[in-house]
Amino acid sequence: MTACGLDFGTSNTTLGAMGRDGPRLVALEDGADTLPSAIFFPRTGTPMVGRAAMAAYVGGEHGRLMRALKSVLGTSLVDETTAVGRVRLSFRGVIAAYLAEVKARGERSVGEELTRVVLGRPVHFVDDDAAGDARAQDVLGAIARDIGFRDISFQFEPIAASLDYERQVEGEELALIADIGGGTSDFSIVRICRARSGEADRASDILANEGVRIGGTDFDRRLSLSMVMPLLGHGSALKREGLSMPAGIYQDLATWSAINRLYDGRTARTVRELERDAARPEMVRRLARAIEDERGHGLALDVEAAKIRVAEAGRTSLDLAMLEAGLSVGIAHEDLVEHTGSLAERIARQISTCLAAAGLAPDDIDALFLTGGSTRLSHVREAICACVPQARVVKGDTFGSVGTGLAIEAGRRYGQIEAARPLSCG
Repeated sequence: MTACGLDFGTSNTTLGAMGRDGPRLVALEDGADTLPSAIFFPRTGTPMVGRAAMAAYVGGEHGRLMRALKSVLGTSLVDETTAVGRVRLSFRGVIAAYLAEVKARGERSVGEELTRVVLGRPVHFVDDDAAGDARAQDVLGAIARDIGFRDISFQFEPIAASLDYERQVEGEELALIADIGGGTSDFSIVRICRARSGEADRASDILANEGVRIGGTDFDRRLSLSMVMPLLGHGSALKREGLSMPAGIYQDLATWSAINRLYDGRTARTVRELERDAARPEMVRRLARAIEDERGHGLALDVEAAKIRVAEAGRTSLDLAMLEAGLSVGIAHEDLVEHTGSLAERIARQISTCLAAAGLAPDDIDALFLTGGSTRLSHVREAICACVPQARVVKGDTFGSVGTGLAIEAGRRYGQIEAARPLSCG
C-alpha cells in the first residue's frame, strides 16, 4: 500500500488508499476521513490542521488561520510571502506544511510509507489560461515531491468520481459527472461500464471534460458582500459628496485567500481614518473591529455555516455579536438565490459546453452523478438537473467520491490492481 490518491480540495481534503479489500479513505482526524483544508499557526508551538486549526482560532487562541489554500494555485499569490508569527512563509510553503501533515497522518493510518500518489486536479485551475493552468499543476506536483512523494501523477477530479460511481452499475451507460466543490465546478461525460473497469486503456470512454473556477467559497463571498458587509459600511457614503467607502477592503474581508492581507496594521489605520470621514461611522467602526481583532476568518466561517443552515432549513439568523452586541442578520433561501443565482447559472452553462464537446444531446445522458459539497445547495442542484432532465440522478459521497476514485486510479497506475493504463489526463 505504497500508493495513494490525494484529493486536496479548497474546503476539504481526503486521502484514499488501495488495499486487498478495495479502495478506502483513510482516517485523517479523530476517525474522520475528511480533513478541512485549514492550517493554524499559533504564536508559540507547532501548527495545527483541520478541525483542530479552526477550533483553536474560533476559541480565541492567538495566531494565524489560513484556509482555502488550494485557491492560490494558478495565481501570483502562491509565490508571495505572508507573516506567520515572527517569520514570513510563502504560500507554497504553507501548502507544503499542510499536505506534509496529511501525508504523515495517512502513513500512520495505513502503517506504511506512501511514496506514490495520484493527485486530483480540477479540469481548469485557471479559466481561459492554459499556461497558468499548467503552472498550477507544476507547483502542486513540486510540492508533492518536496514532501516526499517520488512517483507523482494527476487525474481530473470528475474522472476520479466516475471511477467510484462505476463500482455501483451493472450495465453500460453514459454518465455526466458533476463535481461542485469549494473552489471549482467540474464536469465529465464518461461511458460507464463495470465489465470494462479492469481494461488497460479506457481513454475512449472519456467523451468530454469541462470546468469553471466557481465553487462554494464564491457563494460564501457573494453572500457576505450582499448580506453582511453592508452592515460594516460596504456601499455607504463618506461625508464628502459623491464618495463612498472603498470596496476593496470589503472584497478582501469576504475572500478567504485575501483576509490575511488586512492584518498588516496599515489597513487598520486606514479604516480608522475612514471612520472619521464616514457618513455612518458606527458601521465602519464594526469593520475596524473585525480587522483590529483579526476576526475576518471567524466571520467567513460564520457566513459559510449560515449558508449551510439556509440550504438545510430554508432560513437562519447570523449572529454578529463579535462585532457589536446584539447585531445579527436574517438570511432566507430567497436571499441566497437572489445573490448567488447567477453563479448557479454559470456553473450549469458548462454542461451545454460539455455536451457539445462530446457531440451529445441532453437526452443522451443516462445518469447524472453529483458529488462535492456545493451540490447540497438546492438551486445549484436544480440548475444542473435541468440541463439533463431525463437523466437518473445519483448522489455520490459528497466529500469522498473523488478521493476513493483517486485511490482506484493509484492502484491502476502503480500496479496494485490488475490494470496497466488508467483513464488519464496526463
